[in-house]
Amino acid sequence: MNLRNIAIIAHVDHGKTTLVDQLFRQSGTFRDNQRVEERAMDSNDLEKERGITILAKPTSVEWNGTRINIVDTPGHADFGGEVERILSMVDGVILLVDSSEGAMPQTKFVTGKALKLGLRPIVVVNKIDRSDARVQEVLDEVFDLFVTLEATDEQLDFPVLYASGRNGYASDDPEAREGTLTPLFEKIVAHVPPPSVDPDAEFKFLVTLLDRDNFLGRILTGRVESGTVRLNQPIHALDSDGKVIEAGRASKIMAFRGLDRVPVEEAQAGDIISLAGLAVATVSNTICDTSVTVPLQAQPIDPPTLSMRFAVNDSPFAGREGSKVTSRMIRDRLFREAESNVAVKVTESADRDSYEVAGRGELQLGVLIETMRREGFELGISRPRVLFRDGEHGREEPYETVVIDVDEEFSGTVVDKMNQRKAEMTDMRPSGGGKTRITFSAPSRGLIGYHGEFLSDTRGTGIMNRLFEKYGPHKGVIEGRKNGVLISNGSGEAQGYALASLEDRGILFVGHGEALYEGMIIGENAKTDDLEVNPMKAKQLTNFRASGGKDDAIRLTPPKKMTLEQAIAYIDDDEMVEVTPKTIRLRKAILDPHERKKASRKKDAA
Repeated sequence: MNLRNIAIIAHVDHGKTTLVDQLFRQSGTFRDNQRVEERAMDSNDLEKERGITILAKPTSVEWNGTRINIVDTPGHADFGGEVERILSMVDGVILLVDSSEGAMPQTKFVTGKALKLGLRPIVVVNKIDRSDARVQEVLDEVFDLFVTLEATDEQLDFPVLYASGRNGYASDDPEAREGTLTPLFEKIVAHVPPPSVDPDAEFKFLVTLLDRDNFLGRILTGRVESGTVRLNQPIHALDSDGKVIEAGRASKIMAFRGLDRVPVEEAQAGDIISLAGLAVATVSNTICDTSVTVPLQAQPIDPPTLSMRFAVNDSPFAGREGSKVTSRMIRDRLFREAESNVAVKVTESADRDSYEVAGRGELQLGVLIETMRREGFELGISRPRVLFRDGEHGREEPYETVVIDVDEEFSGTVVDKMNQRKAEMTDMRPSGGGKTRITFSAPSRGLIGYHGEFLSDTRGTGIMNRLFEKYGPHKGVIEGRKNGVLISNGSGEAQGYALASLEDRGILFVGHGEALYEGMIIGENAKTDDLEVNPMKAKQLTNFRASGGKDDAIRLTPPKKMTLEQAIAYIDDDEMVEVTPKTIRLRKAILDPHERKKASRKKDAA
């Protein structure tokens, strides 16, 4: 059977997963009466809730005698490690670009990786039925992007299709508003080369994705680079130096057919498959015939730029809500994550009670914490910090390209706030519909915690996209959070009477009846310093009538409740987020007020 391997790459929300849905439908993968969820490829709970793709996933459709293996990829830069790995499995890419937003930061990142590997893209301008579509300008942007990324003449001569993934049509004509995806299928078969592999050589297979199954154990996914693998064939795993890690048998071979993984007796060179039977082999290892001693070369992955400390939860409420609370359980889970996710690095601290977890960004680490929380873990999380390195001219820190789309009335505020964070504006242009697109080069350090403030400044209408740009010179001190916090001075239940009098002091994070402990952060102070308060003070009951004739009912403003990402971005260096399966609490790292003052004095003296 003819074979084509392609990846669909695009910026977040440009319609990759929706387009794959339509490719399924029109290739006959689903029965006419089959009930299928929207965005069928976004299969895990967090992907469904957030409406984003987090994990790269292969699938396949059959069209006129050709099997097309498709890999759906994440659009967020934080999950770029997933995309970098899978590009080695494919022979072509479909670059999807929104007809209004155009080429965005993540488009640049992934396209650059694909072009370096020599892949020739098919450009699909998606959502052409949008009222604010600007098709020709977007195409010019894509061409300029390719030139900037040093594409070859062959890559610059890319075919273009105009499509609406949601409505299921693609065409050579930008004015088309109906039809099918047949032109896209035809373009894939004509433009993407079949896999250039050697079917007669020994079996070789590079692991690019890893997951687990309760019955089969480790499942290794990748493309067969040469030869054929049969069920129960003896195989071994080599690391990048050619050392044998383990030997075993191919106990299960599975091929992708639509949304399902189907067991097969054998797989040939060029096919994307999943393999079970090995217990130690991991991502970037070569699985091969026992006669092979030279491994396949894996793609290098960009290093992490941000880290957080994951600690055992040591608050007074530890162990009340979670089932996994020991450092050993946390350690095993984090090292398992680092094994399957090559963009995450885990190091153990000297005290063995906490772990430094480095990744690509706040969203990536936030998703890891949320996943662990749902699995029953309790954790203490520190403020994110960027990873510095020593360069030619001293200390260097990571910079990001930040593309911001805002209404014109808010652009002054945004530019001012970004300047305070040591960002440099590199471009500013109108982007249609009364909006302005501003591009900055900013140190990652200054962006930690800014997103929530940005949404407030733009009344929720601004859109911010970030992408790692380079390591550059250290920018010096960047001012952090301006306001102090309100700290509970004891343990007990929050009382409405006490909270009502504290409302004048700032914004509260807790409501009446919530359990509190000493050192827990219950609100934001309106002033710059921290303030210890008593939120548990109840009204004294007496047998005297109130002088006004009756007591006024207490009316409290609803407390400000933070999501996990907001809480992580909010905290300062001496604070932590306590994460349990049911609750997210903010607290001081040192709960005892006297110990806190001692630590503060020591820090000032140093």
